[in-house]
Amino acid sequence: MATPTPHPSQRPHLAAVVEDRFYAAAGWVLRRAGWRPRIETYTGYGTPDKVRVLARVLIARPRPVSPDGDLLRAGRRGFRHFLTVPAPSRRVRLEVGEHTSVVVSDRAGYVDVEVPVGAALLAGWQTAVLTCLDGPDPSTADASVLVLDERTRFGVVSDIDDTTMVTAVPRPLLAVWNTFVRHSSSRRAVPGMPELYRALQDAHPDAAFFYLSTGAWNTAGTLRAFLSRHDYPRGPLLLTDWGPTLTGWFRSGQAHKEASLEHLMSWFPHVRWVLFGDDGQHDVEIYARAVRRHPGRVRAVAIRQLTGGQQVLAGNLPDAGSSDGGPDVPRVSTVAGRDGAELTRRLATVPGVLAE
Repeated sequence: MATPTPHPSQRPHLAAVVEDRFYAAAGWVLRRAGWRPRIETYTGYGTPDKVRVLARVLIARPRPVSPDGDLLRAGRRGFRHFLTVPAPSRRVRLEVGEHTSVVVSDRAGYVDVEVPVGAALLAGWQTAVLTCLDGPDPSTADASVLVLDERTRFGVVSDIDDTTMVTAVPRPLLAVWNTFVRHSSSRRAVPGMPELYRALQDAHPDAAFFYLSTGAWNTAGTLRAFLSRHDYPRGPLLLTDWGPTLTGWFRSGQAHKEASLEHLMSWFPHVRWVLFGDDGQHDVEIYARAVRRHPGRVRAVAIRQLTGGQQVLAGNLPDAGSSDGGPDVPRVSTVAGRDGAELTRRLATVPGVLAE
């Protein structure tokens, strides 16, 4: 989420300069119209000693905070989620555990910080309080934070598009229609996937679920509402920003997914993961690289097939059933199926996944 600082001799990319000037002008107009900074929070995560807190400061019309905000946003057409104006360089006070600090939102309005918490937090769901200090009326919002301690041994990382939700990402025109035109509340769950994830949660009550996607943070509220509506287990979203960077027009979706996986692996060395994805984009290759980099850390890879044959096993993962990354890499079970019911049957044969 955070935009890396360029080398001092590097000029910002033209796209970033244009975007920043456009948002500066739009923000000036909206502030003149009475709009004020508002904090939109995302779900963070961490350990008892250190947490990652995620939020964004936007210029927004004054309105009372609604506890049903996600449900209201879920009824919008997709393009409306992208009609936002960020508030860069705003001071935000962050309070979590015994830690209090002031951070500054980046050029796109994001706050993405890792902070020590002083006294150890209890495992489970905790709350961070963020307050925007700039503006006539301080804006305050709570951010949920999932804390995992060393007793957590089982984790799930799941792609969203075409893994939990029918999106048709591999077909570009249909993906654009689904993302920008259709009402967000009309999205359908992949058959059998909510039931599979709940079965995993029943088998591992302390399991941690993370939902990893190349989708934009603008859609976070809609995705939370979708996951809740279909009774998927609660967990942090790991999304990205679709805007230009200081170095180019677009961010790399593959790089975002790989970096997010690396972050989870490094923060939670005691967790062994089940990785869910689909064969429509690059999940197969990304997960194969994660298996090689972190031997013994992945229990299984489960891929939803969007097409026939063995396309799911293209790339670096060999035959369905198990993956052998070499003499020093433990075999990792790899299953493929067209829906959650088929994946459930195949994961039932993998020790330690649906039953210990």
